[in-house]
Amino acid sequence: MAIGLRIDVDTYRGTRDGVPRLLEILRARSILATWYLTLGPDNMGRHLFRMLRPAFALKMLRSGAPSLYGWDILLRGTLWPGPVICDRLARSLKAIDAAGHEVGLHAWDHHRWQSGIDSLSDEALEREIERAREAFVRIFGREPETAAAPGWRCTERVLALRASRAFRYRSDCRGAAGAFRPRVAGNAIAQPQVPVDLPTLDEACLDAGGGGVGARFNDSLLARLADGAPHVLTVHAESEGGVHSALFESFLNRAIAAGHRFVPLSDWLAANPAASERSIAKGQVPGREGWLCVVAGDG
Repeated sequence: MAIGLRIDVDTYRGTRDGVPRLLEILRARSILATWYLTLGPDNMGRHLFRMLRPAFALKMLRSGAPSLYGWDILLRGTLWPGPVICDRLARSLKAIDAAGHEVGLHAWDHHRWQSGIDSLSDEALEREIERAREAFVRIFGREPETAAAPGWRCTERVLALRASRAFRYRSDCRGAAGAFRPRVAGNAIAQPQVPVDLPTLDEACLDAGGGGVGARFNDSLLARLADGAPHVLTVHAESEGGVHSALFESFLNRAIAAGHRFVPLSDWLAANPAASERSIAKGQVPGREGWLCVVAGDG
């Protein structure tokens, strides 16, 4: 069974440093993936203000978050405006497309969406999508066909937006239901959802408090892949393309040796079409703070 491979690029450093490293890793193994790109200002450091909450601060320090993400990411956009990624790093973004990968839309301002999803108006959310779409067209010369909400922060309200409906398919939620048609206001829409069912490395590190979780994480992933189900995995340019690149290479080598192969989400969806209608809801995932979109009723 082919594994859908999704790569999220959330930050300036992830685009500058993580993208070239991951392209090299995948090229050496003849793997293509779907990349979801953040194109606007990198203000991710504003999440640092959550460190004022003692429980969150303790968890971040225990898990080794500064080494996982880097202090430049943790501080980006706090004391000065964050750099606009598509203006500074267009060449790195174009290299993904030139290598034959599928390229999709993640965000304009990742932090603004992730932190403001419940408070921003419909018009503001539409504008976030439109600004990212306009930047995508400037860079790649075509419309994006797929999108994924930042931090899996998606609701029925988001899916009902005109700008959200412009994509052939989306990947906004977590769950093991396989591809499905989401219900919006009680009615299923035609646009398929490709949920991510496997945990991410940063979630494992944060949930376990760091401490050598890497090798155990690879073992657990490979054990889950052994069931032959149509899994979807997300990796991040900031971690698997950074400090954990060797760990990711080890996982790929072991998975390929076990007979697994990796494909972009569009290929995965073609082989596993949306055969059901499901509802989405706000839920929790171990190791990830706050709510995220999950397949309702999915275990």
